[in-house]
Formats: sequence, structure tokens, C-alpha cells
Amino acid sequence: MKVILGLSGGVDSSVALKLLKDEGYDVEAMFMRNWDSATNNDVLGNPDIDDEVCPQEKDYQDAEKVAKELGIKLNRVDFIEEYWNTVFQYFLSEYKKNRTPNPDVMCNKYIKFDAFWEKAKSLGADYIAMGHYARVKHDKDMSYLLRGVDSNKDQTYFLSQISQEQLRHSLFPIGHLTKPEVRQIAKDSNLYTADKKDSTGICFIGERNFKKFLQNYLPAQPGNIVTTDGRVIGKHDGLMYYTIGQRKGLGIGGNHDFKNEAWFVCGKNLEKNELIVGQGHDSIYLISNNCYASSLNWISYKPIEGKEYTAKFRYRQADNKITFKFIDDDKMQIFYDDVRAVTPGQAVVIYDGEICLGGGIIDDVYYNDEKRMY
Repeated sequence: MKVILGLSGGVDSSVALKLLKDEGYDVEAMFMRNWDSATNNDVLGNPDIDDEVCPQEKDYQDAEKVAKELGIKLNRVDFIEEYWNTVFQYFLSEYKKNRTPNPDVMCNKYIKFDAFWEKAKSLGADYIAMGHYARVKHDKDMSYLLRGVDSNKDQTYFLSQISQEQLRHSLFPIGHLTKPEVRQIAKDSNLYTADKKDSTGICFIGERNFKKFLQNYLPAQPGNIVTTDGRVIGKHDGLMYYTIGQRKGLGIGGNHDFKNEAWFVCGKNLEKNELIVGQGHDSIYLISNNCYASSLNWISYKPIEGKEYTAKFRYRQADNKITFKFIDDDKMQIFYDDVRAVTPGQAVVIYDGEICLGGGIIDDVYYNDEKRMY
């Protein structure tokens, strides 16, 4: 059985590759190149954009070293056009709406488990594999996406938009391990990436300055920062640069007219181009108890109205008990006890115990019947 693994040049995919080899699979690796600054800037008609060099080449060199250490063939493939059309354009369109998108969710859906699979099939693969902290159970007629054993690293949230057909031919070799166990295997195996720092940036942006990067593609429209009762207390650089619940980078501390408490982004007024802020981490303006979601995707089976499930409204969030009702085939209303900073544009991911059922993209957020300001 032939498996082609996505080798990113990081420790997780490196260990996944070693485990597949040890288990006796006919295995190859494939490095994906999804972003090219010069090409993408030319598409925009602005080849002189000040865009830092993405560290992809260093990652590719690391992947080469690991593949060579393990005696595995490494393929290299460009998905630059596919990424631009399916992920980056989505990313930009969401920011234009002043929503907060999650491009990693779409990258998995359209690139890592779609374009990658099509290329792997052309190379004779029966399965693809990724270094995600997730598990899969393949039954005769159905495959189930299960949480990774390491609850702190579980990545099923980012896999919530993949399909049953995509999951059906996927493997996750490290999903049964914790991060420390993965590191130890890498060290015991003397893999080149054993001590490599984990990547924390968005997949195509990396760890560069996010605001500076976004300014290259979307024009900023500065405006007023106002309190929840309408008082102007500062200036913002552009609504798209701020997320609901954000504390850092507001530049409005030390105002003697207010209590000495931290300020948080509580909403956005698109018509007036105002950033709305309030004091206190748990401001009532940041709390909701129901929301609407669309772009629904169910990986193995559709949840049943009236049954209680759990959901995450952002990555690494604790599980929240939910109930829901379907508005139509592609929209649902989800009910939950008070949750802070549920944000339009982010994924809501629904679980039935250990099984990740899928979910949707958050549209509108409410506290009872009162729509939140975002």
C-alpha cells in the first residue's frame, strides 16, 4: 500500500514519516510550495510590494535532510495558483467584510486534502498522510475523524471542513501521541528537525508582521475608537486589523476619565468605521449565548436536533455544551451557555464525544435576541 506524506520540514511531519516507514508502508514524501511573493505581487499589479521572503526554502531544505536521513523519496510540488484562488482570495474577501477568517481551515479543505490528494494519486498513492494531531477510524463503509490524544495539540478544529471522501483515504500517524512523545521519537531517531521550533504563523504568512503584510493587499481606512456608550477615545488603523476580544495594540491606556481596567475590542460599526471597545475581560458586550453558522460540512454523519453535543468556537477553546436547530441545509442556529468573544468568520466545530462531526463558519452572534456589534 503506497502512502504519500506531506512533509513540511517540521518535527511533526518528520516523525509521521518515520512511523509510516517503520510500519512497513511503501512511502514517499511531498513538499508543498503554496506561496510565492513575487508571483502573487505580480498578480496584484504591484511587484514592488514590501513583502518579506517566506521561509519556505529553509523548510524545504529541512525536509530534504529528513527524507535523506530516512531514505525516502521527496517530491516537490507547487500549489501557488490553487492556494491563491481557493484560500488567499477567501482570506481577503473575509477581511474586506471585517470578519476574522481562518485560512488554515480552508487550506486543509482545498490544498492539503484536495490538490495534494490529486497529485498523490497521479504518483500512485492509495493514501495520503499528514502530521496533524488527529486520528481517523476507517470502518468498512465510513471513516470517522477523532480528536488527537494530546488535547493541547488536537487539530481536528482545522480539519472540520474536509469531506468524508477526503478523510476516507487519509492517515494521521502521530495522532495517538503527545507532543513530548513526538519530540522524543525525533531525538531518539536523530532526525534533523528534532529540536526545530514549532511554526506559529498563518500557513502562508509565517511569522512576519501581520499588519504590515495585510497592508500590502488591502487599503487601510483609519477611524475612531469609541466606547460602548459612544465616546471617542482614540484612533484605529483600520477595522480589519482588530479581532473581537483583542486587548493588545489598542493604544488607549491611561485615560483618567475611565477606571484603571484593560480595554478590549467589543465590536465594529462598519457604517461609521468605528472600533468599539469596552473595559474588562468579561465585558457583557463580549458575551453571547447563541449564534448562526453557515457553510455547513458534516464529515461522517449529520448531528440530530434535540441531542446535546459539544462545540469549539475557536482553536484550543474548552468544549462548550450546545443544542441547535437547522434553519435550512446550509444554516443553523447554535445555543450555548455564555461564551466570550464568539467571532464571525471563525469556524464553529461540533463534536459527538471523541468524533469531530464537522461544523460551519460563524455569521452572526447574539445574546438572547440582541445581536452583538460584530
